Amino acid sequence: MWLRVWVRREDETLPQFERADKRFYTSAWFAQHHEEDITVPRGRLLIAACRSGAALASRVVARYQALVEESGGGPALPYLEDVDFQFSDSETCVRLALPVNDCDVFLFQGLYDPVSGRSVDENYLAFLIAARALREHGAHHVTGVLPYLAYARQDKPTRFMREPTTAKLMADLSIRSGMDHLITWHPHQRQISGFYSGTPVEKLEALILFAETYWDFAKRDDVIVVAPDVGASKFVTYFGRALGLESAVASKYRLHPEEAVLSEVIGDFREKRIAIVLDDMISSGGTAHIVIKRLVEMLNIAEVYLGVSHNLCTEQAYERLTELHAHYNLKAVVVTNSIPQTERFRSLDFFSVRDISGVLSRVINRIHYGRSVNELFTGSLNGLDAI
Repeated sequence: MWLRVWVRREDETLPQFERADKRFYTSAWFAQHHEEDITVPRGRLLIAACRSGAALASRVVARYQALVEESGGGPALPYLEDVDFQFSDSETCVRLALPVNDCDVFLFQGLYDPVSGRSVDENYLAFLIAARALREHGAHHVTGVLPYLAYARQDKPTRFMREPTTAKLMADLSIRSGMDHLITWHPHQRQISGFYSGTPVEKLEALILFAETYWDFAKRDDVIVVAPDVGASKFVTYFGRALGLESAVASKYRLHPEEAVLSEVIGDFREKRIAIVLDDMISSGGTAHIVIKRLVEMLNIAEVYLGVSHNLCTEQAYERLTELHAHYNLKAVVVTNSIPQTERFRSLDFFSVRDISGVLSRVINRIHYGRSVNELFTGSLNGLDAI
């Protein structure tokens, strides 16, 4: 079965999105086609989740099961929920309620969880222990599903500060624990896969999601898309080309961690009224705050729309976004549920959350049946991969 990624009128001149392969594979399909080119299966599919990954994992299980039914039916998907707990002395322990021998396990964990209050370090340790438990008890494969990849920002030492490359340490620990594949959503640096020593890393980016979200702005001469720093510039350039929009980039530097200083915004803002600002994450909200204020005060932007993959739900970010909405023309903020979002943020009337469980379901399906993940995102734009 083939579905189009985008539905477009014949008179539109935006870059053509090619057809993406949207087939959903089932055990019945495999039994019928195993004589053909498909690879040997990786074992029985099983989804497992640590406590902070359970909310998203439950949505993925439900979506996966629905896709199985739509594609002809099949057995129920086994699901191990909340595999970790703590003893009274705060030690973490993992117990598996089902046998996992020869299973192809996809292990979910929310490394950053502002809803529960469990720390990144606590959640990372639970993930490592769970991966080790799965491998010690016979799992054939363990794929980590870490939508927000904590420590990815520590991919190089700050100059003159004598820091370690902690992202590499966490990659080493994950591999040593038994993880042999990683799925993550819009990582801070695409080069992060270099730390995983040949272990496959699926770096799912949000280009198609944001293109779909802001499609109504396509080809408008009064709209510009803005990268809040150089790191986001390539992503924003791809997005601009997809929607036929001009792009700009903000130049900033940091005096201290979480404190950004904006030097200039580079781009042609003549006759521009609307700005779409895209980034991988909101931490303290400092970067979005200074960029949006500059767009409104110095460049006369009348409407600002902010799209971010990961929102860390900090108090500083809440205050800054609320101020931007009240005084600096911020009309809407779109984030994903890669991180569990607090009710405080969800209650904001200009704030919305996009669900990525459908994407993750299909990626898991592709990996489990030994098919190309890239084929799932074949909506290439003028030869550029959408993801």
